[in-house]
Amino acid sequence: MFVRLLVEYAIFGIISFLTISLLIPQMYHTHTVKEESAAMYRQASYIAYAYGPGVIAGSKAYVQSATAQLTIVDRYLNCEVMIVDKDGNIIADTYSRIGSIKDFDPSVSGNRYYFEGDFFGTFDHDVLTVIAPVNSQYTLRGYVLIHKDLSKLEQSSNSVFNYNYITMIIVLVYSSGFIFLYMFRIYLPIRKLTKLTKGYADGDLSARAHFKRVDELGQLANSLDFMAGEIDKLNDYQNKFIANVSHDFRSPLTSIKGYLEAMLDGTIPPELYEKYLNIVLFETERLNKLTGSLLTLNKMNQGMMLEISSFDINEIIRKTILTFEGVCSQKKIQFNLTFSDKNTFVDADYGKIQQVIYNLIDNAIKFSNSSSFINISTYEKGEKIFISVKDFGMGIPKDNIEKIWDRFYKSDLSRGKDKKGTGLGLSIVKEIINAHKTTIDVISTEGTGTEFIFSLPKTKTED
Repeated sequence: MFVRLLVEYAIFGIISFLTISLLIPQMYHTHTVKEESAAMYRQASYIAYAYGPGVIAGSKAYVQSATAQLTIVDRYLNCEVMIVDKDGNIIADTYSRIGSIKDFDPSVSGNRYYFEGDFFGTFDHDVLTVIAPVNSQYTLRGYVLIHKDLSKLEQSSNSVFNYNYITMIIVLVYSSGFIFLYMFRIYLPIRKLTKLTKGYADGDLSARAHFKRVDELGQLANSLDFMAGEIDKLNDYQNKFIANVSHDFRSPLTSIKGYLEAMLDGTIPPELYEKYLNIVLFETERLNKLTGSLLTLNKMNQGMMLEISSFDINEIIRKTILTFEGVCSQKKIQFNLTFSDKNTFVDADYGKIQQVIYNLIDNAIKFSNSSSFINISTYEKGEKIFISVKDFGMGIPKDNIEKIWDRFYKSDLSRGKDKKGTGLGLSIVKEIINAHKTTIDVISTEGTGTEFIFSLPKTKTED
């Protein structure tokens, strides 16, 4: 692109030079001839009117006066002035010419009052000549002729052209400066961005533009830097995602394979088959749950379609609690329900909100201590209904609160509280809440407990 710009600039310079050298001189010459001939013709017309008839008639008084006037005009216009009769005989001349003009024919100028040339061989160089007729008593008596050396006009033109050339050179120098400024401000940054994008296409996402400018190129560079960072994060996430999925599938598969091989080779006696088959069944359920969660997340990534309806959120909470009756009995966990109204209707997707509540309660049970409580409440605030699920378990470390929404993140594995989880429950919750264009917040104190609060739009009742 820069080479093309230089070639175009060179073409521009050549065209400019040819224009100034060829076209403009001709235009300026034509303009100068017209201006100069107009001034000369005005003087010739005056002389023809004031002195011409008397001079041609031979009056000495007129000849003397005319000679003085012709001399003044000669000095003023820097030209030669002569008066001739209609046959071309010179009667008066500022250069003291005598005789006649050979082949004199004033009609050669056509409808113009001036023409260029050697004036019928009178001069050995080209002159600009104007002709003004001398009339007396409505009769043509002769002509006033004013001649100016064209070389003097050309000298004047050349001095002007020299200034034009100087101006052109100055313009070219300054424009060259702008081209080099363009190279440093536009071309080189674009080349750098092009190189970066090629690197990104080849998989190198570590390079950054680092443009400290606020124009369009700076915005483009910042966008590319941001894009590279996001893609880099996505690649890291994909690698971690694959590693986590592989790990979460490998563990139960290894257990299933090991127990089944032990049963086949006789390591596990028949009387213990039921025990270990139950373990195999449990691991199979884990795999099924993990697969279901992955499919759910994949559907959400492709675009979540919501089926909005009005329903009682309190009823969903009551029904969902019943599904955890067995595990709660084992851990001796009790629920405290606090509803601001007997029925609280919201506008949302019934099935997906049921999954949100299920995942939050499941998460609360896993991280609750035995013989503890889980508080669930709903209350109205403005045009929204807020739902709170609070446990009194181990809590979440402050540094890890933002990570709980990440897929496959499992809090505090070292304590053995979440061995059965997939690490996808809260990710699914976050995706569903975002799809409803609302928010979910978490309040947690390590060693005390965790509370999740999300909101849904309240069903509008018609008056």
